[in-house]
Amino acid sequence: MSEISRDQLMAYADGQLPETERAAVDAYLAANPEAAAEVSLLQRQAHAIRTLFGPAGAEAVPVRLKPSRIAAEIGRRRTRSWGWAAAAIVLVGIGLGAGWFARPLFEARPASSTLIADAVNAHAVYVAENRHAVEVGRDDSEHLSSWLSNRLDTTLGMPDLTAEGFTLVGGRLLPGEPDAGGRAAQLMYENAAQQRVTIYVTAALPDRAPAYQFASHDGAEAFYWANARITCTVVGTLPGEQMKVVAGAVYRQLTEGDVGSGPPYRG
Repeated sequence: MSEISRDQLMAYADGQLPETERAAVDAYLAANPEAAAEVSLLQRQAHAIRTLFGPAGAEAVPVRLKPSRIAAEIGRRRTRSWGWAAAAIVLVGIGLGAGWFARPLFEARPASSTLIADAVNAHAVYVAENRHAVEVGRDDSEHLSSWLSNRLDTTLGMPDLTAEGFTLVGGRLLPGEPDAGGRAAQLMYENAAQQRVTIYVTAALPDRAPAYQFASHDGAEAFYWANARITCTVVGTLPGEQMKVVAGAVYRQLTEGDVGSGPPYRG
């Protein structure tokens, strides 16, 4: 059997593989359980991404994401390259396919996997705490916001999740990955049932490329995205649909006004 390429596996998972090649890939997957498991995970993740972002396709392009607005912004920020302008406009015009979002599954441990693991580990450690769950409590949220913004070298607001049934507990500063500034901020929220979710934020990765990922990790659900300003992972053990709603609210608030932040993250 001829070797099956990653591009063929991606096309197979996306339902884009020509019929003339499907039989060969079916046979390859039947003989390679590990590859079959990866393709199955890829298909589930692609479905989750389409569920989250699909409704955005029917919406009008927000004013802040119109090509003319983006072009003007890039013109003011002369340090940005024309290559980034083209990428931003293409992103607005055609969106990113589910296969592109999930491509890191076939690469050697992408940065997103490391950041998700860090976020889930931090979540597991601190949600179990009572008196020391956070460094700075919600009563001093203004200081918390300015302190973490200074440490991450970017503006970090405190998302309002009241409509989703959650209130801010507080936050803390954590060590982070060197490629993401070496620091991370964790914000913690709690509902009336004392269920907790955390938001793990770092500075942007070196490539500043937009990325989106859904993952189940060590019993927790994680919703990750990255843009030219930050990376963010929302972590919790809530039912899947409730996690999507909470993560969507966090995304919309933390990316408001960001040029090139991608389509709205839908709950």
